[in-house]
Amino acid sequence: MIKLQSITKTYKLGAQDVPVLKDISLQVNHGDFLAIMGPSGSGKSTLMNIIGCLDRATTGTYELDGENITSYNEFQLSKIRNQSIGFVFQQFQLLPRLTALKNVELPMVYAGVKKAERQERALEALEKVGLQDRVHHLPNALSGGQKQRVAIARALVNKPSMILADEPTGALDTKTSAQIMDLLTQLNEEGTTILIVTHEQEVADYTKSTIVVRDGVIVEQQNGQGLSI
Repeated sequence: MIKLQSITKTYKLGAQDVPVLKDISLQVNHGDFLAIMGPSGSGKSTLMNIIGCLDRATTGTYELDGENITSYNEFQLSKIRNQSIGFVFQQFQLLPRLTALKNVELPMVYAGVKKAERQERALEALEKVGLQDRVHHLPNALSGGQKQRVAIARALVNKPSMILADEPTGALDTKTSAQIMDLLTQLNEEGTTILIVTHEQEVADYTKSTIVVRDGVIVEQQNGQGLSI
């Protein structure tokens, strides 16, 4: 599904080159549930951004579903982001003036889905995450856990091949975090590929495998039992 080969990312800081990722090679298969861990500044979020087509590698190749997308233009990448990848963020990224239903509909608006189908699919997605009784609530009338469920419904609504979750429990309490991870686990068991960026071992313990990024390189890979692979 995902194949990264010799990926590097270097940023310009004035006249200085600042390397963030250094020779990253990674393969993710359909149905994987992967945690990407590492300290602040390790490069884990940059890696997630490249996988999510939000940023480009400086060198290396990126294959997605058998297609080399390394040199895709911005229009092609935006189409991949809309149709193939669902995003879940720590701060939810919901539009405050839109109801839960309208927030979930947004990716389908960009995809050109007709209104009646948008509403039907959004309602189905909200029901899937247990929010069928909150569809007309604005974000400020929802708890943190409910906001994250709306975000997950929005990520699911275009039926992407994978979900990328960047610190999805970072703004939640322990009990709510467990509920969100249980939901993501259920989605993975139903066949959705999920990648999570986290600094919390408790979150990584839910996944099937973990990679640890430090100083721009993968320094460790573990299976779900914490065993190096």
